Amino acid sequence: MAWRVLRLRCPACGIGRPYSGLTGMRPHCRHCGFRFEREPGYFLGAIYVNYGVTAGASLAAYFAIERLFDLDPEQQIVAWLPFLVLFPFWFFRYARLVWSAADLLVDPPRPDEFATPATPQTGAGPDSRGNGAARR
Repeated sequence: MAWRVLRLRCPACGIGRPYSGLTGMRPHCRHCGFRFEREPGYFLGAIYVNYGVTAGASLAAYFAIERLFDLDPEQQIVAWLPFLVLFPFWFFRYARLVWSAADLLVDPPRPDEFATPATPQTGAGPDSRGNGAARR
């Protein structure tokens, strides 16, 4: 799971790419069909992951730099401000996948959480009834 998150791949199959751009997340995996947002508000927990990693890294680095260099707290805050502003934006995509991967470890996906991926040859996908029959 960790390798899938680090490579920004689907937490269910490890092959599909969840993001279509810098922050645009696809509704489901193009490879396995896993629906990324399992329920409304699903990624709210990713905010806590992002905050925790940002705060933990900042505090650890603050005390390490305080021990190594002779900087007063004001100088350190000014030095860390760009990190505190930019890092959460960069880590946003990883936080969502960490949250999703942790959730999948606790609550494995059910068959109804997969959309039927379109086949490359025919372009067929689930029909309007959602039963997976190919359209003609």
